[in-house]
Amino acid sequence: MHGMVNRALQGFIVANYGPDVWAEVRSVARLPEDGFEAMHRYDHAVTLTCFGAAVDVLGKHPNALLEDIGTYLVTDPQLEPLRRLLRFGGGTFMEFLVSLEELPDRARLAMPELEMPEITLHAEGCGLFTISARWPVPGIAPLLLGALRAMADDYGALAFLELAGIEGGRERLRVRIFDTDFNEGKAFSLGQVAP
Repeated sequence: MHGMVNRALQGFIVANYGPDVWAEVRSVARLPEDGFEAMHRYDHAVTLTCFGAAVDVLGKHPNALLEDIGTYLVTDPQLEPLRRLLRFGGGTFMEFLVSLEELPDRARLAMPELEMPEITLHAEGCGLFTISARWPVPGIAPLLLGALRAMADDYGALAFLELAGIEGGRERLRVRIFDTDFNEGKAFSLGQVAP
């Protein structure tokens, strides 16, 4: 697993629960004191061990923790470049959803070595979509659920999202869009404005 994934877990815990809680997670998972290096590759077992330690220390259900991490990835000000990468997917939440299958290729332009989930979108009509994803470690659907809920808010869309189980080794979720212009979304422009 790319170190950025593990570093995101570390960053989430420090930002939301503090460095003492991260130190406890690190100790339970038997990680080095300096944590994860962003550009290093780690065995998937290290990622799973760290996540399991976080679940135990925080006392959260794994899906709830993954959803919170997905939200963090989109909303934390330190991760604005990721939000910008996602917003390049379209001018509305609907356009963004339709472009999800292209997300791994867009991400690889910025970081070729990053393992991205394989995402498939199936439009069922009337604003209903089923998303299926495959990733080397379990939990991509709740992670996407948190990120997509945050993106719906970012676009100002009113949408309902829910986990939809696992089928053929692919984790699934459903998205129903009720209104793409429900609220005013967050400001976004293709070019960054100079300070």
